[in-house]
Amino acid sequence: MDKVSGKLTVYFEAPFWVGVFERVRDGKLSVAKVTFGTEPKDYEVQEYIQKCYSGLKFSPAVDTGVKDIKRNPKRMQREAKRQMQETGIGTKSQQALKLQQEQNKQEHKVRRREKKEAEELRMFKLKQQKKREKHKGH
Repeated sequence: MDKVSGKLTVYFEAPFWVGVFERVRDGKLSVAKVTFGTEPKDYEVQEYIQKCYSGLKFSPAVDTGVKDIKRNPKRMQREAKRQMQETGIGTKSQQALKLQQEQNKQEHKVRRREKKEAEELRMFKLKQQKKREKHKGH
């Protein structure tokens, strides 16, 4: 059976509020980044999760260690409080976001190159056609 855990971190990255969704499935971490704009209220975040979570584009999965340890509820509460006071996102999440950014960059580069080659081919054919039409008159 699949075990999936998720975590949402909302922080301020000037000038916008950003949310990072972390999802761990089968020991692999994938991340999605969302820009909220103004500081979101709790109910706005809840509503966003309910409506838009299924449409998020997560990064490629990165290996991560999954700890399956039973913990004291008070300790878990203290850790949650400590995490709420932390700023920034985890390094694994940063790596996953960077990987997604690099992947998007490569895809964009390939599409741009194909578009440029198609445009050059079109211009070449147009020049050839004009050259033939000039030559027909003599």
